[in-house]
Amino acid sequence: MLAILSATFPFFALILAGYVAARRRLLPLEAVAGLNGFVLFFALPCMLFRFGATTPLPLLLDPLLAAVYLLVALVLVGAIVARDRRRLGWNDAAFGALVGAFPNSGFMGVPLLVALLGAGAAGPVMLTLVADLLLTSSVCVALSRLGAAGAAGARQALWRALQGVARNPMPWSIALGMACQALSFTLWPPLEATIGLLAAAASPVALFTIGAVLARSQMLADVGRHRPTPWCEVAPVVLAKLLLHPLLVWCAGRGALALGLPIQPSALTAMVLAAALPSASNVSLLAERMGADNGRIARIILWSTAIAFFSFSGAVVVLRGG
Repeated sequence: MLAILSATFPFFALILAGYVAARRRLLPLEAVAGLNGFVLFFALPCMLFRFGATTPLPLLLDPLLAAVYLLVALVLVGAIVARDRRRLGWNDAAFGALVGAFPNSGFMGVPLLVALLGAGAAGPVMLTLVADLLLTSSVCVALSRLGAAGAAGARQALWRALQGVARNPMPWSIALGMACQALSFTLWPPLEATIGLLAAAASPVALFTIGAVLARSQMLADVGRHRPTPWCEVAPVVLAKLLLHPLLVWCAGRGALALGLPIQPSALTAMVLAAALPSASNVSLLAERMGADNGRIARIILWSTAIAFFSFSGAVVVLRGG
């Protein structure tokens, strides 16, 4: 356990550093968007491109693994929306479901799980990232519009969500890396070195940015832009994200193995640990843009990230046997 905590500590310490820097205004809040843009459009795509170009294609194109993960995501989204829709409305219920089912696979999951499990973990984690970007987030955005505009509004929201996915560089960078691997294409050495520099910056800057984004969202909530959020509206989603989500993925994967379906146990372990990650910080930005109660979403992300230092480490111990 101590060895695992030692491995995970630097990742969570960088998140804490970003949080403290933003809270104490060592990093101006106006700079958070620029930092996030650097990670999203430059550093992280380069890191994902390199993993896409070097990870065996069967791990990146495993439809069975993707089906298991997406089935669990949809079940979890449906359960959270059914629980909260009447009390909170479609918009807040949908984004509560998204923050409960969308782990921080991109900014945090890929570098952390590769450090813990080796390069082979990159494929399953990137598979979960693409699945959440393409389907989970799109479904939740569409559900969020049902209360105000009905089915027609949901279709329009789904279309806009898919357009947003098409503009997201992360799936494209993975696809481009896979194409280079499939075609045995080699980059011009100076360009490859440039991509390598940006990829090396992705992990530390992304983790620092997570903390800064969390602090920014919390500070906006503290100045009264959002209603006070009762703990009873935060705790169930945090528990669903950190405990129920990975448990459901594990059960679904073990069920598939029991049926004789060809799932690699190591890939299932990586996918379960991806599900055990805290909520994705970008859900807060999306909720703010869509008019949801971002104070609640920010608190869920903040608490899931803080508690995940212990719960995620515990999941690693259980799945790796110590």
